Amino acid sequence: MAKAYANVIIDISHEKVDKTFQYRIPKALEDRIGAGVQVRIPFGMGNHVRKGYVVEVTDQAEYDPLKMKEICGLVDGGVTAESRLIRLAWWMKEHYGSTMNQALKTVLPVKQQVKAKEKRILRCILDDEQLEQAIAEAERKNYKARARLLGLFRQRQEIPYETAVMKMKFSPPTIKAMEEKQMLTIVSETSYRNPIHAGEQDLVRKVLNEEQQQIVDAFIRDYNMGIHGTSLIKGVTGSGKTEVYMELIRHVISRGRQVIVLIPEIALTYQTVMRFYRQFGDRVSIINSRLSAGERYDQFERAKRGEIDIMIGPRSALFTPFSDPGLIIIDEEHEGAYKSEVSPRYHAREVAVEIAGMCKASVVLGSATPSLDAYVRAVQGEYRLYQLTRRAVENSSMAQVSVVDLRQELKEGNKSVFSRELQRLIQDRLEKKEQVILFINRRGYANFVSCRSCGEAIKCPHCDVTLTLHKNDQLVCHYCGYQIPLPKKCPSCGSPYIANFGVGTQKLEMMAAKMFPDARILRMDLDTTSKKGGHEEILAKFAEGGADILIGTQMIVKGHDFPNVTLVGAIAADLSLYTSDYRAGERTFQLLTQAAGRAGRGNKGGNVIIQTYNPEHYSIQAAAKQDYESFYQEEMAFRSLMKYPPSCRLLTIQLSSKSEEELNHAAKRLAEWAEAEEKPENIQITGPVEASVYKVNDIYRKILYLKHGNYDILIKIRDRLELKMKEDAFFAQVMIQYDFS
Repeated sequence: MAKAYANVIIDISHEKVDKTFQYRIPKALEDRIGAGVQVRIPFGMGNHVRKGYVVEVTDQAEYDPLKMKEICGLVDGGVTAESRLIRLAWWMKEHYGSTMNQALKTVLPVKQQVKAKEKRILRCILDDEQLEQAIAEAERKNYKARARLLGLFRQRQEIPYETAVMKMKFSPPTIKAMEEKQMLTIVSETSYRNPIHAGEQDLVRKVLNEEQQQIVDAFIRDYNMGIHGTSLIKGVTGSGKTEVYMELIRHVISRGRQVIVLIPEIALTYQTVMRFYRQFGDRVSIINSRLSAGERYDQFERAKRGEIDIMIGPRSALFTPFSDPGLIIIDEEHEGAYKSEVSPRYHAREVAVEIAGMCKASVVLGSATPSLDAYVRAVQGEYRLYQLTRRAVENSSMAQVSVVDLRQELKEGNKSVFSRELQRLIQDRLEKKEQVILFINRRGYANFVSCRSCGEAIKCPHCDVTLTLHKNDQLVCHYCGYQIPLPKKCPSCGSPYIANFGVGTQKLEMMAAKMFPDARILRMDLDTTSKKGGHEEILAKFAEGGADILIGTQMIVKGHDFPNVTLVGAIAADLSLYTSDYRAGERTFQLLTQAAGRAGRGNKGGNVIIQTYNPEHYSIQAAAKQDYESFYQEEMAFRSLMKYPPSCRLLTIQLSSKSEEELNHAAKRLAEWAEAEEKPENIQITGPVEASVYKVNDIYRKILYLKHGNYDILIKIRDRLELKMKEDAFFAQVMIQYDFS
């Protein structure tokens, strides 16, 4: 029996239209309607024609077919969703608690068709004898332009239209007249914008070392046997993970399949893309937020047409409409940029695994400092674990790391942001014509308060996260709501040197210029990279030796390979320890380990100076030793004690409203409903508390936390709470967002 009905999701931005509507499929369209097709349908009391997406076709009518409306037709000229992406959107809706419309807008990032760039060519359609006759006639009638253009066709059959008009100065009416007289034809070809401007290919393949080759051989063996799971490559900085990726990609595309390579930030794009381009040429493309709408559209079109095999980009590259993706690589998988901050609040790693399951593809994660979430899965056998234990470049050893206690520097009279050891080493590198990277660890920087004498930050006694300083001089915990007034002296040592940290990249640049007046300094932050290509310009200049010192935030210490950099200085290594987030220790360890990996990547050796007010902290000690295992043991003990992920699962429910009164009422009611679920399901509830930034654009926000060891139980509770909220008219004016950790 033919499937006569289509379940359609309406393409309108309204959170409450979060369900499918069923329509009859006209006989004439039965062969053209399927999951993922975009259609025009009558909607509402007035039967206004709206656009929608077919989620599925079925032979089961949900109500009387005689009362069911019929699909009007297909949408012409838009970017049609692929069946896989529609199914993925539905999975994301269920998994992350967004609306279907939000999920669709995520997986279909190009929403309207951007006019393709046309390349026009003038092609002569006369044979040699006819051409000579036409030239003679044009000369006899004194048609100078026509005679000149026809004369050019003696040497070549085709001339680009733009060249003829702009450079050769032929007028469009002249060309049009010749076309009408059937002397030439204008051929239009779609010219796709290519965001990669690269040099020549380098087809020389690097010889892998034994560890690298073992990983490649094991992957290929499994792949050829149809074993498509998720693997984690844990490799020290500089161990050659990218060379391994290249070989895996080469094998997958040799089998006619495509590859998606995710990188965490725009700052990594240039160097990464060039390495892939030199191996795979024009079959590589990129997608990122800095491309124009036209460039983004073209890259997805090239992927759909099979003109590229490899797409490189941030998490949005996951949704490249390849026909048969066979491998997804997530480099630096520990990076927070892989987690979406807007609904659906998905994690690229989880979505990649779901896509791979749909397509019978493989997922490869890579990092020197894997996220605890990924490493726990590898330890438990859910992922296959591979390890690279040494650097790939011969004679390249790990940098020597020194931890400097800034408390001691202050006691001995050094009030500069540069420790005496760092000052000495910078001067030494400048004299040797070697390069230096200085970075401020401001990742996730919050308005915390710490003591410069003892290094202690003021923390919540209940949640072991730092208290956040508010404008009214109140210190507040954004996990449980605990608050105290800002003390005049440090609670730990009584010192009056207590304040929030206030050094930025611009101030650091000024200090460095004053201390080292002959040094050539580059600064890389949001201000200096705001224009298109800003990252690439600064990185290229530094790589070419155009500066001695590169100053910036975490973007300058991730993934870059500068052989002449022999010194890295972390100006305030513990700043990220003081964010009000249970992952603060993990992020600090990861960032400092990545930073240490930037020094001595050539054969000159390197030094790393970690400046901190908290030298005893296990994350700083482990980073200094490049010891992931000891950090993992300490951090997991803390997570288990406090019941934080990945030892349990955490559901964060954020409520927001323009009315503070309505928000408070809704948050209280939601907490009461959650408490009713507490005993039978044994969940732990915290809150509701104010969000870290309570009011944004006149919208108030509160958060409720639910913890449980079983993810499926949290999903079930969310569904129950969501059903209650839909049935309660009071929640009509309250926005709800879900986030799973």
